[in-house]
Amino acid sequence: MSIKENWNTVLKKVKNAAEKSGRTLDDITVIAVTKTRTPGEINEVISAGAANIGENKPQEVRDKFGAVAPNVKWHLIGHLQTNKIKYIIDKVCLIHSVDSVHLMDEIDKQAKKHGLVMPILIQVNISGEETKQGVSADELPVLLEHAGELSGIRVEGLMTIMPKTDVNITNSLHFDNIRQLFVDISCKKYDNVTMKHLSMGMSGDYEDAILHGATMVRVGTAIFGERDYSKAEK
Repeated sequence: MSIKENWNTVLKKVKNAAEKSGRTLDDITVIAVTKTRTPGEINEVISAGAANIGENKPQEVRDKFGAVAPNVKWHLIGHLQTNKIKYIIDKVCLIHSVDSVHLMDEIDKQAKKHGLVMPILIQVNISGEETKQGVSADELPVLLEHAGELSGIRVEGLMTIMPKTDVNITNSLHFDNIRQLFVDISCKKYDNVTMKHLSMGMSGDYEDAILHGATMVRVGTAIFGERDYSKAEK
């Protein structure tokens, strides 16, 4: 199937899941994840209707930005090192993967240099899996409190990545746990924090994530097919 056909299939599934959860397609942001994809492939999915592009590596945002249609929003969804913030600070609309006070401070610093207020999500390691980035639920309040001291960033929600598992009930529990965390924070009064976005769900589980409250899903393989990592930037 073509990228356009795959995109339309994903949208239908998102629409169905959204309606089952009492929402509409317009309530869900579908981010086309373009890790290792060429500018040509990215422009193809934009032509099909994608308005949000997600990249894992800051270097890929930097290198592809000028070769891609301008009427699209870029998201940085992968691990971000402080020395790479400069590549994306004036290009992305949202950084999903903030997991430390130090990283918050550096984003704040770079944003102020550009006269920006950068929206960010706090990445939570909800499963406790050692290989996953993100803060624990217990560590989260420290970052939320710290956000009130910064004027160059704005916390707009949470992001998580599910562990690789064949046990669907386990991931459903994790989805429920971070959704509850999202709701709990929404009821509290943290300065400079709003729970606007809950970014969770990828190609293998985005429908389930929507059923459990996701407002953003990050879909790559289901749109573009399997990745050829030999094309990836080293």
